[in-house]
Parts: sequence; structure tokens; C-alpha cells
Amino acid sequence: MSSEQDLGITASKEHETGEWYSQVVQKAGLADYAPMGGFIITRPRGYALWESIQDHLDGWFKQTGVKNAYFPVFIPESYLQQEKDIVEGFDPEVAWVTHGGYDELEERLAVRPTSESIITPYIAQWVRSHRDLPLRVNQWCSVVRWEATETKPFFRTKEFLWQEGHTAHHDREDAWDETILRLDQYERLYTDVLALPTLRGRKPAHDKFPGADTTTTLEALMPDGKSVQGCTSHHLGTSFAEAFDITYVDENEDEQTAHTTSWGLSWRALGATIMTHSDDQGLVLPPTIAPKQCVIVPIWQEETRQEVLGYAEELQAELEAAGIRVHLDDRDERNPGFKFNEWELKGVPVRFEIGPNEVENEEVTVVHRPDGETTVETLDNVAETAREHLDEVYAKLYATAEQHLEENVRAAESREEILGTIGQHGGYVTTGWCGDQACETEIKDQIAAKIVMVPMDEEPIHDTCGICGEDAETTAYFAKSY
Repeated sequence: MSSEQDLGITASKEHETGEWYSQVVQKAGLADYAPMGGFIITRPRGYALWESIQDHLDGWFKQTGVKNAYFPVFIPESYLQQEKDIVEGFDPEVAWVTHGGYDELEERLAVRPTSESIITPYIAQWVRSHRDLPLRVNQWCSVVRWEATETKPFFRTKEFLWQEGHTAHHDREDAWDETILRLDQYERLYTDVLALPTLRGRKPAHDKFPGADTTTTLEALMPDGKSVQGCTSHHLGTSFAEAFDITYVDENEDEQTAHTTSWGLSWRALGATIMTHSDDQGLVLPPTIAPKQCVIVPIWQEETRQEVLGYAEELQAELEAAGIRVHLDDRDERNPGFKFNEWELKGVPVRFEIGPNEVENEEVTVVHRPDGETTVETLDNVAETAREHLDEVYAKLYATAEQHLEENVRAAESREEILGTIGQHGGYVTTGWCGDQACETEIKDQIAAKIVMVPMDEEPIHDTCGICGEDAETTAYFAKSY
């Protein structure tokens, strides 16, 4: 950055959310815009956040029987056509390869929009007996969907990073248990790692994954009142198994059709985390995923430089030995105020300030990134003290997000009330729903809000549909969404 003004955020989160978010992502060193429209360059600090999500999820997946694999980025057109629902669902978004070098290909190749159509045929080859089930594979990869026109890093890009798991099971019950297990793990990620409370439910039938029996989801509320689909876990039933002939011989030597699932989470989870927690000073990160959890800023005059730096280096070594990700900012060319602002912009959760007074008293001054809360702590058990402060920062972030969610779920009993509540407040509006897509369309056409989820098993809390007045089958959560 060429100056301190360039370093800072100049847009308001409340009033210019889009521009503010773009500045946070770029000025905190997470991503840049690529020369091709709809794509981004993920910088090391941004990729480190994705790696943290990978580390957590990958470990949980493997603990529950999942094995990683990798399938080609290109999918033959004939494979997509084997499952017509997939073609109908994704064809407008598919990028096609028609030439290899100067030669036209005999068959078009789709750039992977999702991988059911290439993974499922191979699961069919690998499954022969009931002893082969359940079979669970996952891949970490990128996919391309040629739909994004206005790029929002980590929220909407033509290419994005994700994981996609694919499984085959003996019966419907086992496949459903798998679907919910993965949804539970995603919810654990949002709750315990990203400090984001979510709403849990399923997509309405008209908005489920093409070919799926049930699509389950977690929805996260953003500061601007829009909802983000945080993940999906699909119970696919037997539709893909029938299309690609996934059968097995059971204990009685009878041939059975397998039941399958697929489930995925993309780097949209990062976008939701950045947008929810960050502020007008810059990036705010949960300590769980922050590349550096603590920054030590020494404050010295020339005559105290040596003792302050020596003290800071000892503190750094003790924290590192305890497994805390710490950085000592001992740059001579920058003053402490500049350093404070820079590390606030970059989202380091906790700052340790050390000057001559701290050295003399064997103390450290601790400052929390989200709210600037400042305390003075003794050097005794400093690593444990640091962990306590990191836990406090996490708790603050979660509590603030939870309060925002709780305050922005509102009930409505009529079409006018639904439109007025979303128009005035944003957030989620619950109402009774008869199950007819036409009732959603009435709201969608008026205010660009849709049903983002319905509860999975609960009885409707409204007796009648808020749009047409017929008996309610379920409760609909309407919201504008990313």
C-alpha cells in the first residue's frame, strides 16, 4: 500500500455493503480480481483460510469412513445425458470444451459443474456385493458454473472451490442417516469453527438438487439481511443408482438397487464468515481459522529498544511453543499506530502490546480485535492466558452473530405482511405455506425473495398459507439471498 489512507477501508459496512466487502477482501490480502470476468485470484492469506476449513472437515469426514479421491475436471457430454435431470438443472451453466489444440473433439466435454455424472458410474463398478457398502468417497476440487455475471469473491464466481462427497448405501434409512451426519458436521463447522449460527432445514421440492429425494441445508444470515446457503446435503434416493446401475447382491443373493447421497460445502462459507464478522476497520476473523492468532507489537524509544525487543521475543517463543500462531512485528520503519491499524485491517484476533512499563512489571497489554477491549495480564502462564483471550474473542463473535440472527426472524400472516416485513427489515420471514410453488412466485416477483428453507420435521406454526390462505403444509422461511 502506498499510504496509510490506501491501507484503510473507506466504505461503510452498513451503507455500502458491496463496496465495503470488496475492499475488505482486497486490502486484507485475501483475493484479487482475475483478468477474466467472474474469476478471482486467491492470495496466500485467503487460501490459508480455506485450508483451515479443509483441515477441520477432512478430519471429521475420515473419522466417519470417508476416503478422498479425485475425478477428472472434464465430463463427457454422454455422461451428463445419462441423467436428464442433471442436464436440465445445469446445462445453462455448463462450460464446454469443444477443441483439443486445433482438433475438434468427437464429443464435447463439460467442465465439471458437479460430479454425480462421472463419480456415480465408477461407484457402480466398485459396488458388487452388500459387503462393499456403505461406500464413501469425497473430493476437494473446483467446479465451474457459467452463471456469475457480477463477481463477489467467495460468494459468486464462475469457478469456485469446494468439496463434494458421494456415497452409496444398502437402504433408504442408511442413506438418510448419512445425509444428516454430513449436515451435522457442517453445522459443527459453522458453530465451532466459523462462529456462525445457522438455520437448519430442507429446500422446498421445487428448489432441491435435480434428481434428489431431499436436499437439506444450513442457512446463514448476513449483515445486510440476505441469506447464504451455507452447504447442502442431498438424499438422492435411488434416482442416480437407477440411471447408472448401482446394484448389489444382498445376503440372500438377490440383486438390490443402492441408495445414494451427495453433500458439499464451498468457499462461500468463507464469504459468509468475512461478511458477518468484519467491520469498518477491516477483516475480523475467528481465532480458529486466523492464520495468525496473536500479533505482538513492541513499543520502544531508542534507549529501551533492546530490552523491549528481547522481552517480546521471549513472549513469542513461549506462545509458539504452546502451539499458538503468533507474529512479532519488529519493523523499524513503521510506528506502533500504523502497525495497530494494519493488523486490525488484516483481522488478527488478539494484539499484545509491550512497552517499557510491561517489561518492568512483567506484564502484557492485551487488546481484542472485535471491540478493542483492553486488559493487562501478568506474564505467568501467558500461553494459557492467550488461549483464554482467544476463546473470549470467539465467544464475542458468535454471540453478536447469534443476536443478529435471533432479532431478524419475524413471523407474517399475509402476503402484504410478508412483503412489508422483508422490504423494511430484510432477514427471515416465516409464514405458513401450502406447498404450491406459485405462492412463492408471487413473493419472488414482487420483492426478489424466495423460500430458502422449510423445517425438516416440525409441524407448521401457522394454520394457513400466508399467500393464498389454504391449509398450511409446512412453515416457509422467506428471504432475499446471495
